[in-house]
Amino acid sequence: MARILVLNGPNLGRLGSREPDVYGSQDLEALATVLKSDAPRFEIEVRQTDSEPELMSWLFEAVDTKTPVILNPAAFTHYSYALRDAAAMVTKAGVPLIEVHISNPHSREEFRHNSVISAVATGVIAGFGFDSYRLALSQLTR
Repeated sequence: MARILVLNGPNLGRLGSREPDVYGSQDLEALATVLKSDAPRFEIEVRQTDSEPELMSWLFEAVDTKTPVILNPAAFTHYSYALRDAAAMVTKAGVPLIEVHISNPHSREEFRHNSVISAVATGVIAGFGFDSYRLALSQLTR
């Protein structure tokens, strides 16, 4: 069975309770249920960490196993060059990596407008809530 990693960065473990007006009222467990339902022929592995090194290690795993990635880098989006370099390793290995965001960073505070990840991602989807992940998943499973 083909596998897809759905990797989430800092504070996303608080989905459902953190700023529901921005991020919605569903948690990561609900996201996992939706994605697994959308792609039953795939092994969907949803992970979350507040640790930059752990998130990077998961990207290295994706390189080594040639596993496609849906990545919500969260706050690391805007400044983590280490994460950017790890994401670049994924795409340079020929493995798709789609950057997703629940909200539209460009409609929020100015510091959120820049992504250091976007330039090395296969694609970027933002602003559609959990449907951002679903749209990314549909690209990876077609």
